Amino acid sequence: MAIVDSIPASEAAAAPLPEIDVAAGARVVVAMSGGVDSSVTAAICKARGCEVVGITLQLYDHGAAAGRKGACCAGQDIRDARRVAESLDVPHYVLDYEDRFRESVIDDFADTYLAGETPIPCVRCNQTVKFRDLLAVARDLGATALATGHYARRVSGPAGPEMRRPTDLARDQSYFLFATTREQLAYLRFPLGGLDKEQTRGLADRFNLPVAAKPDSQDICFVPHGSYADAVARLRPGAIEPGDIVHVDGHAVGRHDGVIGFTVGQRRGLGVGGQAEPLYVVRLEPESHRVVVGPREALLESEFGVRDVNWLRNPPAAGERVRIAVKVRSTHTPTPAAVVADAAGGGRVTLDRPEAGIAPGQAAVFYDGNRVLGGGWISRSSGH
Repeated sequence: MAIVDSIPASEAAAAPLPEIDVAAGARVVVAMSGGVDSSVTAAICKARGCEVVGITLQLYDHGAAAGRKGACCAGQDIRDARRVAESLDVPHYVLDYEDRFRESVIDDFADTYLAGETPIPCVRCNQTVKFRDLLAVARDLGATALATGHYARRVSGPAGPEMRRPTDLARDQSYFLFATTREQLAYLRFPLGGLDKEQTRGLADRFNLPVAAKPDSQDICFVPHGSYADAVARLRPGAIEPGDIVHVDGHAVGRHDGVIGFTVGQRRGLGVGGQAEPLYVVRLEPESHRVVVGPREALLESEFGVRDVNWLRNPPAAGERVRIAVKVRSTHTPTPAAVVADAAGGGRVTLDRPEAGIAPGQAAVFYDGNRVLGGGWISRSSGH
């Protein structure tokens, strides 16, 4: 008997299972990363009577994933996903997407940093490998839906499915899902959107999942120790050049080993001690290998451009002004603003009040309350 079928009714009542908007008996593909969230997602779908197929993507370090000596977290995660699938009595497959991941995510990460921008590889991964490639596989398998462990909500609206922020805003991952298309959203399910992390872990215990006590991952999967600069140096050897650290008033205040070691808004680790006031990275100029620093006031911006905007509502016409709230960093709270669409698929955002640390390469995600309206990539702020 499958473990999820043997949970006592009293325990199931203590942690009500989320609805998943899929009929019992329908096939659902679950993206299983080996972590608690995706494992609970698979268990919920199984407990709701779905025919679950678990798929894990092998994205990097193929040797480690095969269990060879020196296996890193990629290999362990795949083994954990397999153990969970066995405990749930559902089929489980591993797809080798290493080449796709390198081309779509890792190479983009390195090239974006070298261009003086600050990339978000998790968005690129969702946009390409997961919600494009894996979703296509799920359709080929005849699945009714693809379910993931993201903390976001999908609700029915008057014009079709809408994406909303989760109940637990501390776990909100909607910022990283802004590039999801309306067609993809219609096919996706986010069973954890109405739960907080404690409830998710409680369900993992009730389902007796072997990863119930597994800690959350804090790092980008291919940068396991958090050193982005080291990762780029390995990926693009010889492409990093030293240069000047220059104050916004024009005078040099130091030297650096490469612009990849800096990001807009950074204060610590600049190597420019002895200044009269704290300095922050205001902008990066990769063409001249310059890092421009200044006081915090120099970081404040009220207008910037966005490119490659994805709309999860009816797209506005070129020149149309839309009131929104916008997040310019995943850790920021949405701030009131307006965006004016252009004819090239981008637009210009004007904030009601200036924000600090608006960095090219980051995402600007648009909200109406808790509803995600879409978003785009920050291309240039007015002072940059």
